[in-house]
Amino acid sequence: MSQYARFAGEMLARIRASRPVVHSITNYVVMNSTANVLLAMGASPIMAHAPEEMKDIAAISNALVVNIGTLSKTWIEAMHIASRVAKIAGKPFVLDPVGSGATSLRTDTARGIINSAIPTVIRGNASEILSLSPAGGATRGVDSMHTWDQAAGAARELAVSLGTVVAVTGEKDVVTSGSKTLVVTGGHPLLGYVTGTGCAASVVIAAFLAVEQDAVAATAAALAFFGLAGERAAAETSVPGTFWIKVLDALYSITSGDLDASARITEG
Repeated sequence: MSQYARFAGEMLARIRASRPVVHSITNYVVMNSTANVLLAMGASPIMAHAPEEMKDIAAISNALVVNIGTLSKTWIEAMHIASRVAKIAGKPFVLDPVGSGATSLRTDTARGIINSAIPTVIRGNASEILSLSPAGGATRGVDSMHTWDQAAGAARELAVSLGTVVAVTGEKDVVTSGSKTLVVTGGHPLLGYVTGTGCAASVVIAAFLAVEQDAVAATAAALAFFGLAGERAAAETSVPGTFWIKVLDALYSITSGDLDASARITEG
């Protein structure tokens, strides 16, 4: 068992003891599923989008997720307010740049949020992360056109330039601050047949960040936990609909000891 796996189990126990409130400004497609992911793992979701209540919501939340999957002017305004308030309050903030690189609106919105308030963690697929790097990149809708290894170098450069943590998720997950990099292996191909699994990973990361200040370790632990849930679900079914229900069941039933024994987190 690596030190990172043991630390992951401790974090999961803290989440279940404290039930952190995770505020998600997320897209229409995944609101229900990501709220259920947070509930199943032991956290508490709040899904709010009105700019007028962002300050009040921030006061009662322990972490924030900004997910740009379905954008409008009002939602973009809310995202900017919420991210700035979170940074001022010293609360962790995850940016999920869904589809960045596919359209100028998405790319400009993600970059604008970063310029407004640098996230604690930026989590995306390889193409999304490349689109935010100096090298640039493109996506096919919200799907990646690149592999995790193609984006690993860009992730390190982006993390260093912003002073933040960047997570590239895919066949393997790379979590880096530039000076420290962890690689997480796990999950299952069936995760690619259910919409919003990347969005789900982002809210799991936020829940772990709510209880742990080491953003690299917290992000790696969260991804190991979510990947383990995918593995356990796939052991019980081979079809995507039942698989997603089994993922929720696994997020609920995985213990700290299970995560200690099964998390595969190595230094990269």
